Amino acid sequence: MTAAKRDVVLLFITRFARMFAYGLVAIILVLYLTQIGFDEKTSGLLMSLTLAGDMLISLWMTTRADRIGRRKMLVAGAILMTLAGLVFVSTNFFPLLMIAAIVGVISPSGNEIGPFLAIEQAAISEEITGSQRTHLFAYYNLMGSVATALGALTAGWTVHWSERAGISAVQADRGILVAYAAIGLLLALIFSRLSPAVEPATPQENRPNVFLGLHKSRGIVLKLSSLFALDAFAGGFILQSFLAYWFTVRFDIDPGVLGNVFFFANLFSGLSGLVAARLADRIGLINTMVFTHIPSNILIMVVPLMPTFEWAMAALLARFAISQMDVPTRQSFVASVVAPDERSAAAGVTNIFRSCGAMFSPYLAGILLGSPATLSVPFFLAGGLKIVYDLALLLMFRQARTVEESA
Repeated sequence: MTAAKRDVVLLFITRFARMFAYGLVAIILVLYLTQIGFDEKTSGLLMSLTLAGDMLISLWMTTRADRIGRRKMLVAGAILMTLAGLVFVSTNFFPLLMIAAIVGVISPSGNEIGPFLAIEQAAISEEITGSQRTHLFAYYNLMGSVATALGALTAGWTVHWSERAGISAVQADRGILVAYAAIGLLLALIFSRLSPAVEPATPQENRPNVFLGLHKSRGIVLKLSSLFALDAFAGGFILQSFLAYWFTVRFDIDPGVLGNVFFFANLFSGLSGLVAARLADRIGLINTMVFTHIPSNILIMVVPLMPTFEWAMAALLARFAISQMDVPTRQSFVASVVAPDERSAAAGVTNIFRSCGAMFSPYLAGILLGSPATLSVPFFLAGGLKIVYDLALLLMFRQARTVEESA
């Protein structure tokens, strides 16, 4: 096996392990915070601080990864995962939790956070081009979705069986957070085994007029980033931690059942990426992103209108079955419209803008979830704002051509 292929395999393994860890904590995080004495508003604030910290840490790490070293930054990110998990499990002192949320890496949504995604995909993109990139990214995202699904399933049933064994929910949740910290250490070990082939071929110092790692692709990256920020702001209203809390309050659902729901939700989400790659071959990346995303946003607004848990779950699963079809296409589009020596920075900057967009909405969602009268409002805000994003993306970039198409 060549060094490049070995690196791709290792990066798929780290993707699986990391997303499994994110799935573990996404189900229990808000419930855990309320169990140790924080109200919904304070929990929402911590979620916002977590995403704000992700923005700052990721910005610093991804824009320096090509100069300092991608492997070093990946190892550092893994260590920050471990530190965040240990702080959350060891104290309920708000200032310490706030520091851990800002500086550490912990996912309240089950989605990718931190510097990992941008750096990993930049490394993978060194070996693949065009349609092959979209298909490999689809499998990369499928790996993450399956891992998140298994993490959610594991967390839900861990809490369920722990309670039946006489272990409190708080103790079970703390055990899950310890597992999260341990996975961070495992990631650090694997990242340290990557070969020098993952590093950029062109040193950043040799690039002209570099700002945030970008030069000639700066304009299109900033336009895309502004739209991605709107999409992420909308998504911050419906983090998986909040969805789990909403189902618990609305229908009094057992954690084990919630684990099943989010297992299938994330599984459907990942499988949809394989369909997206094939669809993109036929109708293009932008059309695939938009025309699969709009129906999913309508479905999320349907969820709180359902009269029973079964119907609400069906609407949510239908939404997840198509909601992530824009992810591999979006990642491939960003990688294909920028110069090869800007891919790490472009992925990092767009992810930073997404984190920035998602920074405020969890706090607002926490306020809304704290009142029975506004419990379901986050669903409508998320769906409506995401549709605005879809239409703006179609209008601005439908005629955009990738590097391969231009060639």
